[in-house]
Amino acid sequence: MIKVVFFGTPDIGLKSLDYLNKSDKFEVMAVVTQPDKPAGRGNKIKMSPIKEYAIENNIKVFQPKSIRKEPEVIEALKALSPDFFVTFAFGQILSQEVLDIPKYETINLHASLLPRYRGANPIQRAIINGDKETGICTMITELGLDCGDVCKKITIPIPEDMNCEDLYTKISEDSPEIIEETLLGLTAKTLTPVKQCEDGICFANKLQKDETEIDFNKSAKEIHNLVRGIYRSPSAFFVHNCKIIKVLETKVCTGLGNPGEILEASKEGVKIACGEGCILLTKVKPEGKGEMPARDWYNGLQNKGK
Repeated sequence: MIKVVFFGTPDIGLKSLDYLNKSDKFEVMAVVTQPDKPAGRGNKIKMSPIKEYAIENNIKVFQPKSIRKEPEVIEALKALSPDFFVTFAFGQILSQEVLDIPKYETINLHASLLPRYRGANPIQRAIINGDKETGICTMITELGLDCGDVCKKITIPIPEDMNCEDLYTKISEDSPEIIEETLLGLTAKTLTPVKQCEDGICFANKLQKDETEIDFNKSAKEIHNLVRGIYRSPSAFFVHNCKIIKVLETKVCTGLGNPGEILEASKEGVKIACGEGCILLTKVKPEGKGEMPARDWYNGLQNKGK
């Protein structure tokens, strides 16, 4: 069996960890995940989804605050004599000393078609930029940012109505297969990693707060892509009557008006003029309220004389 240590934190890696753990081809010797953190309204200390899974399945857990600075964790990982480290949204940068521990390689799963969208937010950036497709890569981890040789790729189409949660789920579901093929291929020496080309390199920088506010001077298509690219986390928004209105679902439509002007409301939603075309708000979350159809929000404004 191929001995693996799995590095991950959010639930996007759960299906891959579960697949490796249940396979008769692999032995998951341990998981490495971020320390427990406060979460939710009550700020209660919460374990990562990866840690919860590990505990339920009697897998050893390491939770370094910074793995590069914790020699006792590094020595414990060396003692396991793993064949591979597999990292998937772990959330920490590994040192060369850590990368050198496995017999073969440290394999990272990255949610884009490298060299496009190196960095922290490839899922969101692909949708915000209106890309028609993205994908998953397994790569040899090096000290640079997502610059290692690529082992395998899977292409994933991005329909115009797909949001970041949908894409997140699709990547999670498709990841176990590419991880398995990568580990088996490298072990058997039937897979040769390929250097990333220099053309097409771009970075998926961390989303800034000011990017989440809707600018109605932009085209309706750009606004639609922003809304679905940051669906619910953190959500695109605009300010109306000094209240933040988070926008969860939209459609691109036609019409003329001054950017930001509410043109009409119908059972389908609320139409707002943009710099090019119009955007139809179909679901919103007004400040202090729950999610609702955009028409209900607009009717509330009318009832208040606003």
